[in-house]
Amino acid sequence: MKITIIGLGPGSPEHLTIGAFNRLKNSKNVFLRTEKHPITAFLKQQNISFESFDYIYEKSQDFNEVYKGIVNRLLELAKLEEELVYAVPGNPFVAERSVEMLMDRAKEENISIEVIEGLSFLDILLSKLGLDGTEGVKIIDGLNIDNLKPDLDSVNVILQVYDAFVASSIKLKLMEFYDDETKIFVMRGLGVPELEKIVQVPLYELDRLSFIDHLTTVIVPKIGLFERSKHDFYDLVDIMKYLRSEKGCPWDREQTHKSLMEYLLEETYEVIDAIKEEDEDKLCEELGDLLLQVVFHSRIAEEEGFFNVMDVITGIVGKLISRHPHVFGKVNIKTAEDVVSNWEKIKKKEKNLKNHTEVLMDIPKNMPALIRSYKVQDKAAQVGFDWDNVEDAMKKVDEELEEFKEAFKSKQRDKMETEMGDLIFAIVNVARFLKINPELALVNTVEKFIKRFGYIEKEALKQGKKLEEMSLNEMDALWNQSKRYIF
Repeated sequence: MKITIIGLGPGSPEHLTIGAFNRLKNSKNVFLRTEKHPITAFLKQQNISFESFDYIYEKSQDFNEVYKGIVNRLLELAKLEEELVYAVPGNPFVAERSVEMLMDRAKEENISIEVIEGLSFLDILLSKLGLDGTEGVKIIDGLNIDNLKPDLDSVNVILQVYDAFVASSIKLKLMEFYDDETKIFVMRGLGVPELEKIVQVPLYELDRLSFIDHLTTVIVPKIGLFERSKHDFYDLVDIMKYLRSEKGCPWDREQTHKSLMEYLLEETYEVIDAIKEEDEDKLCEELGDLLLQVVFHSRIAEEEGFFNVMDVITGIVGKLISRHPHVFGKVNIKTAEDVVSNWEKIKKKEKNLKNHTEVLMDIPKNMPALIRSYKVQDKAAQVGFDWDNVEDAMKKVDEELEEFKEAFKSKQRDKMETEMGDLIFAIVNVARFLKINPELALVNTVEKFIKRFGYIEKEALKQGKKLEEMSLNEMDALWNQSKRYIF
């Protein structure tokens, strides 16, 4: 049992190799993936008999189903015939999913495969565009463009643009990476003079062209970094590398991990502000600023020989996979609570934390104290060190308040500070029971205070007074009035 796979070339008889022609001429069982190819007229002229699998296209729902149907039929025929030929357009190893599937299946079923390569239309295309394929050309299957994303630093050649529907899907995907007005080339029938057509159009017109068919290819030229209206992650990495170079910016070159800490904190809080304000445009901008900090620190580390941004990404991807065994593995977890519990177990194992105290110590010391106390209490509660109910936690607040009052009477500053810390810690415990984030709760209160204070000042000015000229009772009256408007 043997199947010979033959490449028919781009379509013109002059591009059909002698080896392919001789095998087709001398074979009795020739099957074409599709008869809709310019070379078929020449085959008929040469009295080469063949059958096609176009009937499978007509009854199938999608191309993957077509290819499976073709492969299944070829394997059935191979078991009945001593030898058969399967001929495909172009080169069998360029954008021929059916060939790939056939070779995998044939190996499983011990069917011998021979391949006679054909000239790929890519050779014609590179010649037409005057491109050197070694200087950055990415080949993309138009039927799989969601998974094979364009490369902005390369010429992108998109194959299998079968019809206007496929062209529309390709256009929408490309618009995620390129401006609507980006000039692209649309080529049809390359290598077949009587069919060949090459036009340059803006991207938004791609699916409006009337001549698009199975012989159509789309080419998106390489666009320089500073000429792009849309950028990807690697553009940011390249820009940061340039800014840190001798040709770049003196300020950027001087920065260190420590000097950037204040900016990292600032950008983090600005992201939080954008989220709280429900301002999506601001959130987009602030996430960009935060991402810059990640790339900035990664570049500094790369220059010092420690790690680069790809190591950062590799680390987090690996962590996401290892900590989601219920998604990427065989662990059976159904609830969100079980996910969190399993996550903590995996994290403890990864960090080699030997006991529960080490788990508490692993919580970052530079974290805001309210958040850190919340997390410490939560970790302790996971092993049963916790109040039975929120009422008991509130009694602890009362107890700590009394102890603080005693410390206040003593006028001993160290004792007052200690008892104040205990009181705040107890209040955080109540917040944890009620699933209230104490940091965010206090942030909200501060904002409310500022707004109410602003109300007092505004109303005072209406009365022709400055705050400094008002008594506490007058200001307190306005404060109580503000509560009716600011919650």
